[in-house]
Amino acid sequence: MPNTIAFIAHNDRKDELVRFVSAHQPTFARYQLIGTARTAERIQAATGLAIEQRLSYSLGGTVQIAAEVASGNILAVIVLGDPEAELESNFITLLRLCNLYNVAIATNLATAEAIVTRLAKTHVAHLIFNPVSGQRDADQDLSLIRELLEPHLSLNVHLTTAEIQPEELVKTALSNNADLVIAAGGDGTVSAVAGALIGTGIPLGIIPRGTANAFAVALGIPALLPVRNACQIILADQTRKVDAAYCNHIPMILLAGIGYEANVVESADRALKKQWGTLAYLMSGWRMLDQQPVFQIEIEAEGETYQFESRALTIANAAPPTSILAQGAGEVLMNDGLLDVTIATAENKIQAVTTMLSLLGAAITRTELNQQNVIHGRTQRLKVSTDPVQKVVVDGEIVGTTPIEVECIPDGLTVFAP
Repeated sequence: MPNTIAFIAHNDRKDELVRFVSAHQPTFARYQLIGTARTAERIQAATGLAIEQRLSYSLGGTVQIAAEVASGNILAVIVLGDPEAELESNFITLLRLCNLYNVAIATNLATAEAIVTRLAKTHVAHLIFNPVSGQRDADQDLSLIRELLEPHLSLNVHLTTAEIQPEELVKTALSNNADLVIAAGGDGTVSAVAGALIGTGIPLGIIPRGTANAFAVALGIPALLPVRNACQIILADQTRKVDAAYCNHIPMILLAGIGYEANVVESADRALKKQWGTLAYLMSGWRMLDQQPVFQIEIEAEGETYQFESRALTIANAAPPTSILAQGAGEVLMNDGLLDVTIATAENKIQAVTTMLSLLGAAITRTELNQQNVIHGRTQRLKVSTDPVQKVVVDGEIVGTTPIEVECIPDGLTVFAP
């Protein structure tokens, strides 16, 4: 469903149209607006709404809007003409094209009211789509998403690029009064979009297209037919609140890893992930098992200071069972207002493999692991320093080195989830 509304008004009816748009300003603010030159200028001056100008009525502005109708870019047209004059050919062309392409057109205030009432009830969604995520065909996925969502939502599509980051696109969506924001990509894209939505109350839809899709798995979004199933979950309009977090002021929806996990993520580069998918992490992890040295950890939490010696520290807000090093309690609760802290170490490669299998078993059975080389605790906030300094990964991206401060934001994020 396109997201643009067009305005045309005869000179004698411009004031009438301006009053109408002013009365329904909150609704029109959610949509992209265009209009013939003087009409657009008058509406923008009176309401402050951003409205793109086309040519004036006399110079062919109506023809320009008719062409956009034919191109599938227009959701509705509101045109107030001279009731005393005969219909001009340009207007007849516009009317015919609206009928042909099933575009709503209002020629008086009564039909304009009917259109704006419908618009007020239609959800405006902004889709932030990362075309380079994962191994799927981006064009096919985007076409399928449009096919499934556009009949039900007014959908604005934004593509991420090397120059345009997801956070910037979320700001655009929020400034345009989005009802919901949808992230289509891997965990990096989802995390960036979610981070910009923390505390806004705007619900987040997730269409998993990445390598691991850990946050989607943690929410219970099916891995089978992920695009189709994710779109159906969004259209079902069922939301719930989950916790979010900040690590050194960086938004975090999944987890922060120090030591082993950070080195695994760093060595599993995009080329390796594109070739091997999720196996890239297993391959990288196996190589790192006997390369990660032990380091000293100091944790400050709830007024106490704790010291440990370990090879891996994981601080999780949410994590699926496959995020093995977060599973010290057997389950990471994403709505308890607390962070799950798991510290693991191993003397050799065999013990490392055994420990990981035990953590995976704990996650499958949802029972806390009872092993001397694995320590688990929960807290809302903590400070971590290490000796020597260690790399830190947050939601699959290397963000720097220790020390770090992590804080949970209870119910910080609203998500569409089954």
